[in-house]
Amino acid sequence: MAGILSAGAGHILRNVRDIVDSPSKPAGAAAPVREFPFTQDDFVRVRNLIYEFAGISLSPVKKEMVYSRLVRRLRALGQGSFEKYLAYLEGNTDEIEAFVNALTTNLTAFFREPHHFEILGQQMQMASARPFRIWCAAASTGEEAYSLAMAACEAFDSMTPPVQILASDIDTHVLRTASEGVYPAERVDRLNAGRLKRFFLRGSGSKQGLVRVRPELQALLKFERINLLDSEWPIQTPFDAIFCRNVMIYFDKNTQLRLLQRFKPLLQPCGLFYAGHSESFLHAAELFRSCGRTVYEHAR
Repeated sequence: MAGILSAGAGHILRNVRDIVDSPSKPAGAAAPVREFPFTQDDFVRVRNLIYEFAGISLSPVKKEMVYSRLVRRLRALGQGSFEKYLAYLEGNTDEIEAFVNALTTNLTAFFREPHHFEILGQQMQMASARPFRIWCAAASTGEEAYSLAMAACEAFDSMTPPVQILASDIDTHVLRTASEGVYPAERVDRLNAGRLKRFFLRGSGSKQGLVRVRPELQALLKFERINLLDSEWPIQTPFDAIFCRNVMIYFDKNTQLRLLQRFKPLLQPCGLFYAGHSESFLHAAELFRSCGRTVYEHAR
């Protein structure tokens, strides 16, 4: 069933931190009063399905989070119970996408883990081949992808650097936001004044309080929806850098290893793989070797 989620070229899963890190119900707390029946068997089916469709290992203590996320789908579809909803889900391709979207939550920011962008800037300046190709494999609402584009402009001191960025995610909703490139002004509060002036346009009138990334940045990006668990990724040319940060930690070790085996041939011999600050690939030492600061290169 995982192949149902494939679409287009590119790839991104996105950050799903809330699935694992959201608060769970305290031990001994009274059972909540629910609008719809939601049994332990229903929860187990949800856990199995989200693993099948998106590779996400959902924590056993997240039953209340699952209910709160999916109950909206039951209301929208007029389903009277989770048992009926899950039966409907397993036979409906369109609802599978809505199901995955409901259970994955974005957590991102511009220039998150800033040391990676410093390393990337040095890597771009030292690379001999052009264009320099980057895969942003957890693009979410676009902050990371546009940060990569800004880093490229700064590295080459040009708004039209010789760089191509593929940004992908499993969630169509966040990709739509990313492709539009419009954000509340508070999302860019932590950027310095120079970056704000160079890379963003401030809204006025009905757009007051919003900012838009400049068209030159958008021109460097291609947004596509891809499920990492698809049997094939429609990607032909290797990348100089792959950013897949704060995603792999939510897969089990076997899934991580399979994905890293597929990432390896898509990374140029001198390319770098950028992971999240809490991710470690010691179990894949034959594939990738740490360069420090959660950056990896091909194992020699």
